[in-house]
Amino acid sequence: METNKAVIGALIFIVLVIGANFVMFVVARNWAKPGNSNFLETLGKAMNTSTQKKDTSMEELRQKIEELEKEKKEE
Repeated sequence: METNKAVIGALIFIVLVIGANFVMFVVARNWAKPGNSNFLETLGKAMNTSTQKKDTSMEELRQKIEELEKEKKEE
């Protein structure tokens, strides 16, 4: 029973350390960019930028596939 509590405590500690490092990474990365004034706004933008890039790249891929299919049908 004591080892289970120790393992759970160690896992919680590890998660806290990793979470704190991630938050500090986001803060430091966005702090270096000029023009950012609000901490929460900066943090929110940092979390949401990755989904926008994926969506645009998938849309570009769909357009390219459609163009290739049209060229194939024309031939």
